[in-house]
Amino acid sequence: MKDKIVGSLKRFGSARLIISLFFVALLVVTFVLDLSFTTTVSDVMIRWCMNFVLVLAMVPSVLSGCGLNFASTLGISCGLLGGVLSIEFGFTGVISLIMACILGCAFALVIGMIYGKLLNYIKGSEMMIATYVGFAFVSLMCIVWIFLPITNDTLRLAMGGGVRLNVELSATFGHLLNDFLTVTVGGITIPVGFMLVCAAFCVVLKLFLNSRTGKMMQVAGENPKFAQALDISVNRYRILGTVLSTVLSAIGILFYAQSYGFLQLYTAPLKMSFLAVAAVLIGGATTRRASIGNVILGSLLFNGILATSTPVANALAPDSNLAEIVRIIVSNGIIVYALTKIKREV
Repeated sequence: MKDKIVGSLKRFGSARLIISLFFVALLVVTFVLDLSFTTTVSDVMIRWCMNFVLVLAMVPSVLSGCGLNFASTLGISCGLLGGVLSIEFGFTGVISLIMACILGCAFALVIGMIYGKLLNYIKGSEMMIATYVGFAFVSLMCIVWIFLPITNDTLRLAMGGGVRLNVELSATFGHLLNDFLTVTVGGITIPVGFMLVCAAFCVVLKLFLNSRTGKMMQVAGENPKFAQALDISVNRYRILGTVLSTVLSAIGILFYAQSYGFLQLYTAPLKMSFLAVAAVLIGGATTRRASIGNVILGSLLFNGILATSTPVANALAPDSNLAEIVRIIVSNGIIVYALTKIKREV
């Protein structure tokens, strides 16, 4: 029995175990300090859902052999552009969100193909190059936001041209998924509809990975030489994985934005890829392997810690700015800790 427990703990991993215990400890402290435990748990569940698809976007990139997608900001920027154009065209409600996803995916499809071809020229250095590509694209989009010919007053700057830094979504698709089929149990608000949408993305991705194309993509990513021996085009499936990751990132940022209530433009997406990477790593993924289970666990732990650490810090030091300091330390600390736990598999 003891050997089974030890074996299970080893398979679970020290990183995940430590982070899980820290999360549980924060929940206990929240309950002990009487910090509205139900509100905190509700916030954890909302944050889990709002970041879920962004973290899920890491899976096809890893399985196709391109490593962790530090350039998911490409897809994020495309999704934001789709959201802006959806509002500009006058769509509202559910149609607004659907059109934003369609437009964002269209841009992400093109950008993902171009980026995938770039990655085929720099095999072995994908994650390093991805960071610079992502940063450069965000800077390029800053120019686009300034010169984009917008006529909608909710988007346009009060003086001069260009798009606002933050675009408010209450009149379009703000909190659309958050309020979809919500259930309150014991004071805890459960976003059932939002969870079902995230589950649908998991099912679709799982079906794709189990299909012939998905299996070939995984073979090309896991063992390129063996794939070439089977006459599988490694470059083609690397591009496919990159495109899927970019498209999921475009949808993910729109889900994030509707939950947050704003589209954050210009330099706001700059480091969002690091948060998604850290979350999937905490869930147990590596640079060569990732699963939907890693996404579920990692996004819960990462966003759960961020959601619970802030009220605890406010309670311990109510007359200071400790909450914001703790939020920065926790978020960046988890990223550093997760990145140090990357296991390079050969």
